[in-house]
Amino acid sequence: MSPLALPATVGNRCGTPAPDNNEIMQQSAPATAHGARGPRARQPVSRPPVHGLYAITPDDADTARLIIRVRAALEGGAAVVQYRNKSADSALRHVQAGALAILCRQHGVPLIVNDHLELALTIDADGLHLGAADGDIAAARRALGAGRLLGVSCYNRFDLALAARDAGADHIAFGAAFVSLTKPDAVHAPLALYRRAQAELGLAIVAIGGINADNAADVIGAGADAIAVITALFGAADIAAAARRLRSLFPTT
Repeated sequence: MSPLALPATVGNRCGTPAPDNNEIMQQSAPATAHGARGPRARQPVSRPPVHGLYAITPDDADTARLIIRVRAALEGGAAVVQYRNKSADSALRHVQAGALAILCRQHGVPLIVNDHLELALTIDADGLHLGAADGDIAAARRALGAGRLLGVSCYNRFDLALAARDAGADHIAFGAAFVSLTKPDAVHAPLALYRRAQAELGLAIVAIGGINADNAADVIGAGADAIAVITALFGAADIAAAARRLRSLFPTT
């Protein structure tokens, strides 16, 4: 499935100089203060809304360091960023997500917030990702409106993917595709599931779990539109180089 255009509101690669960490953190403050910055006007999302390297942030309490790491992933070609920090409190999540929203907008790449609908709306993120127990998918779609992305984890179950599609998701994630260091006890999603979803589902498909440069081609060949990566990207000595290698595994059209 070839990528279609993202909403114009996601941003554009205008070539303007990227702000430094201090500028990003200063700019993010108003956006996280009770929603002081108003939401941008949005248009309906073209499908598939995600394609290529989908970077999921590691837990990192150091916001300045997190910005540096995500910037490197963006410079290496990450096409989507998901903010996920399971160890952060609410205040830190707001600061970090707000800073990343500015950084991703500067690079013309959508920022998706994991789990937290209110946070996604407050910082005017480009989308939300939900797990099985993270809330009502249809209610989240209503709150997000048509112009934001909504992804749902479906693990190894095609029935969950069908239900997510019917409730308003525009992309779904299957995994673990391989043994995952982040979630070693995760269920296994076989390659046949990606093939079936690509043939029958009509949504963008994200593969997640244990994906690295040595095995990503298998899930891409089976039908994954995007590969969600944490350790093989942010655990690399050279994050930008790791991103370039992962991005290069996708066929160019």
